[in-house]
Amino acid sequence: MNWSGVKVLVTGAGGFIASHLVERMVREGAQVRAFVRYNSRNDSGVLKWISPEAFAQLEIVQGDLRDNEAVRSAVRNMDTVFHLGALIAIPYSYVNPREVIDVNVMGTLNVLMAARDLGTRRVVHTSTSEVYGTAQYVPIDEKHPLQGQSPYSASKISADRIAESFYRSFDVPVVTLRPFNTFGPRQSMRAVIPTIIVQALTRDEIKLGSLEPSRDFTFVEDTVSGFLKIAEAEGVLGDEVNLGNDNTIRIGDLANKIFDIVGKTPKIVTDPQRIRPGKSEVMKLWASNEKAKRMIGWEPQISLDQGLSITVEWIAAHLNLYQPDQYTV
Repeated sequence: MNWSGVKVLVTGAGGFIASHLVERMVREGAQVRAFVRYNSRNDSGVLKWISPEAFAQLEIVQGDLRDNEAVRSAVRNMDTVFHLGALIAIPYSYVNPREVIDVNVMGTLNVLMAARDLGTRRVVHTSTSEVYGTAQYVPIDEKHPLQGQSPYSASKISADRIAESFYRSFDVPVVTLRPFNTFGPRQSMRAVIPTIIVQALTRDEIKLGSLEPSRDFTFVEDTVSGFLKIAEAEGVLGDEVNLGNDNTIRIGDLANKIFDIVGKTPKIVTDPQRIRPGKSEVMKLWASNEKAKRMIGWEPQISLDQGLSITVEWIAAHLNLYQPDQYTV
């Protein structure tokens, strides 16, 4: 698909993955409207870290996903909607489950209603591997049972099912993309890889939660390519597609891999506040990406080692953006 001149809306544009998607869409020639959550500081989040040339071409719209009129106004006249807006922090969902459910469920409903009423060509709804819970079998394919092991994952299961219902009930042209653990430059210390890197670069002792869970990590450039491919593909409407590396690594082993790249071996200390409740912790995520290969011609191009090296280099050059001693919820 030639994206030149195509009108694209990205919700949650101030977030990590969305900022990379926005920058890629601008590079592809799209006319990008970036929907960011309103704040009195006029802060566009991670968008301020994209290239000045790309930033200058954006139409930035502030609002709240829970505001139906704000969402409808943002969706109006858009060809493609990439819906990434959500509250995504699992620890935060323990503290404020109502807000997380309200934003993630009602926000998605508002996007889908606007797309239905305004005739949007395609909505790419963003899910998460957390909807699967701890793997009952591996690799996890799209037929794997869903399990709400945190208020966050429950909110995303609800949003996914609402997207499915709007396709089946109203023929809304929506497809659900389900990235596993995306990482790369600009990611906050809410995520484990930046948490390890920042502390390893600045401390002789690092604080982590449980080292036993394992995750399937995908570099952000590969994830963004998946968004473009699924927005272009035929025969995917109403479907759900995983994006992952078809691999998994234990968090303790991931830390050692990062230490090798950084060139240090800090002591790891278990921080109780970083440990999830026992029945809530997702112990293993491992994606099957066979459906992505078959349906949208996607597979990862950047290995975990390559992606970690790029991420370490970026974070090392931007340490002023991070607070190593603060636990980010």
